[in-house]
Amino acid sequence: MSALRRLVCLTALWASAAVWAIDDYQFSSEEGRERYQTLTYELRCPLCQNQNISDSTAPIAKDLRREVHRMIEEGKSDDDIVDFMVARYGDFVLYRPRLNAQTAVLWLGPVTVVTLGLSVLLYIARRRRRSQGETTDLSDDEQARLRALLQQTSSEESEQK
Repeated sequence: MSALRRLVCLTALWASAAVWAIDDYQFSSEEGRERYQTLTYELRCPLCQNQNISDSTAPIAKDLRREVHRMIEEGKSDDDIVDFMVARYGDFVLYRPRLNAQTAVLWLGPVTVVTLGLSVLLYIARRRRRSQGETTDLSDDEQARLRALLQQTSSEESEQK
């Protein structure tokens, strides 16, 4: 089999993988179908990690879609379905994890880091302002010596040019 033929076969197989993810579930109401679509877009595939179960072609995603359909048809609420999935797969299955002791770092971590960073910047800015604001009072003699040194330095620089 030529390399081009293999490439064409692999491309066709890859393109048809999206079709495998399509499930044709029958719902008793249009509300059930809408709930199904919403839930399958909000639940993350445990295997794929960055895909929802609606888009994933993994076998576990297919099983989870079947479970969501079954629970909707049994009359379970969205919260019951999400609780079932979290109990089984952990908070990872949610794209927007709930705030609890285990996910507090996810929710509060970025705010803490930004607050800490701003505090450090503020501290550095205040410290610089204080150090620039502190001038030592020079006596008349010292000011005269300083002027002489500055004039000497500037004249040496102009001679070098």
